[in-house]
Amino acid sequence: MEWLTPMIAVYAAAVSVPLLLLLYFLKLKRREQIVSSTLLWKRAVQDLQVNAPFQRIRHNILLLLQLLMLLAILLALAGPILSLLAGPGRRYVLLIDRSASMNATDVEPTRLDAAKEQAKVFVESLRSKVFFSLRDDCDQTMVIAFDNHAKVMCNFTSDKRQLNMAIDTITPSDGDSSLAEAIVVARAFAQSPGVEADFLSAEEPAQLVLFSDGQIRDLEQIVVSSDELVFHCIGESRKNVGITAMQARRSYEKPDEINVFATLTNYDDEERACDIQLSINNDVRAVRSVMVPPQKTDSGTDTARPGKVAVNFSLSYAEAGILEVRQLQSSGETGFQPDSLPCDDTAWAILSPPEKLSILLVTTGNVILESALKSCPVARLEVHSPAEFDAMDHSAMSIEQPFDVIVLDNHLPAQLPKCRYLIFGRPPDYIDVSVPQQLDNQIMVDWRPKHPVLEYVNLTNLFAAKCYKMVLPRDAEVLAEFNETPALALVRRNGSVFLLAGFDILQTSWPFEPGFVLFCYNAVNFLGMQVGRKQELNLEVGQPIIVEGLDPEILARIDGPDFSGMEIKSNSSGSIRFAGTSRVGTYNLSVPAQPIRFYAVNLLDAMESNIDPLKKIVFSGQPVEAQERAPSRANLPLWPFLVGLALVLACLEWLIYNLKVRI
Repeated sequence: MEWLTPMIAVYAAAVSVPLLLLLYFLKLKRREQIVSSTLLWKRAVQDLQVNAPFQRIRHNILLLLQLLMLLAILLALAGPILSLLAGPGRRYVLLIDRSASMNATDVEPTRLDAAKEQAKVFVESLRSKVFFSLRDDCDQTMVIAFDNHAKVMCNFTSDKRQLNMAIDTITPSDGDSSLAEAIVVARAFAQSPGVEADFLSAEEPAQLVLFSDGQIRDLEQIVVSSDELVFHCIGESRKNVGITAMQARRSYEKPDEINVFATLTNYDDEERACDIQLSINNDVRAVRSVMVPPQKTDSGTDTARPGKVAVNFSLSYAEAGILEVRQLQSSGETGFQPDSLPCDDTAWAILSPPEKLSILLVTTGNVILESALKSCPVARLEVHSPAEFDAMDHSAMSIEQPFDVIVLDNHLPAQLPKCRYLIFGRPPDYIDVSVPQQLDNQIMVDWRPKHPVLEYVNLTNLFAAKCYKMVLPRDAEVLAEFNETPALALVRRNGSVFLLAGFDILQTSWPFEPGFVLFCYNAVNFLGMQVGRKQELNLEVGQPIIVEGLDPEILARIDGPDFSGMEIKSNSSGSIRFAGTSRVGTYNLSVPAQPIRFYAVNLLDAMESNIDPLKKIVFSGQPVEAQERAPSRANLPLWPFLVGLALVLACLEWLIYNLKVRI
């Protein structure tokens, strides 16, 4: 038994009980009246015989009923709760899945809302730390929401109001579902501060309570004990048809022609008819009806294979725009069936105009570098001597930017216009890169093969007879390293991007390697993307929007599917990074005095489109069955019963009073 608000009942009793008793102790003041008989006024005569200001209290059933009624009301004000849990207090971690599949509407209004309601019921069942209780035990709970990343909504507490507020603040996301990070965070917070010498906590480990549909991609990477995690499965149906792949690209031979490829996947047991609509800038260009085959299960392996169908479109469009592929409806043999997951019914692609890069090469006559750049897909390659470059109007070049990329071959100009640079040789001093000395006989020891600049580039045999030792600023990005100095690095300063190669390529073995031409191809394309090429405009959920080459501390505005007018400021190096792309749709970034930049965020995830709720999930060989019933209250508030008892006593008191009056 717990009492949530005992002091309120104590204060109310201190006021109400004496007042009620005082009404029965006070002597009634009567007015003298001459009557023909005192038979009917016997009690009044007895009152007149009392000389004291207070009368002796007599046996009175009405007083007893009124006291019992007041006691029931006071006990209700004290907030009694009958707890059905026994034993010492425990700690719980609520893990609430908010990934894309939890937006399914097979459970109204959505699976995430149903999970939050079940989590609230679980919280209400916990034993709270109250002012007065017949025991001192209480449960502590932590709330973590997760999609592809974990977010702590509330640390361990026994305050149910705080826990319910934390659950209410969980917002939906269209990201994928990964539980490993949430488990690591939960165990880190749940670790008892007092750890014994054998590294075993003296306190019981926290109970993990998972609310999810079971569609979690990293279960094999998680190890849990048999009784560590309790799983509540959310969801009722797997019927869904979604766009799981989409790509729009221009033809290399005919840049005005756009080819669109889309894949529809059906996770239902019935064949579904779908209408696919293609539009550009909200202008419908084509509508095509397709039949998507049903999901089938292999008899030998019990593996479900969803039905798939490919849809291709081809159209001519020579301008920039937003291309949209939308699934309009899905129906089965029994008639129209609404789709359960809206976030995979549409996919977008940002189209850039058919344009190739323009490059300026500043060199004294490096034929090898010039040949490598000519092999890249560029619209214009201009070769200037250092004197010709220094004679150009750099102020006008910073504003007009006639070149997408400028390549400097062993040239250090006094100033540089704002642009994207590939620099071979000594780097400029005014970008916070210092060169204390030259080094001899350097070999490549490490590089980043997954970076776009070095993708598919093998630097194993790169040897430099002479190179410059570069001391980089803290925000620089090292792409490759010699044994004594960085070899390739990215530096962003004053709205410009510098890809530094701290050596003369003619003093290295690189020109004789096939990877050199590939490096030049990757480098000019990567630097060209810094001005907004199509490769960086089509993003996955959670992938940040990154814009380089802006003025420092400039204020921009970004609009998204569920927000508008959010202000964001560029940093000191002139770059903007926005990581709030948790919902699918189109985003646009407005920078003063520049055209609006558009970005598309798509789901295109076959696992998230598979909304089949799993009743059993397997963690690294450890199966965990879903609970058969949703969480129910494990404590019983008694105040409604006490209020009901007070009403019954009031009715009984009224009935007895009326019977006495009639007598």
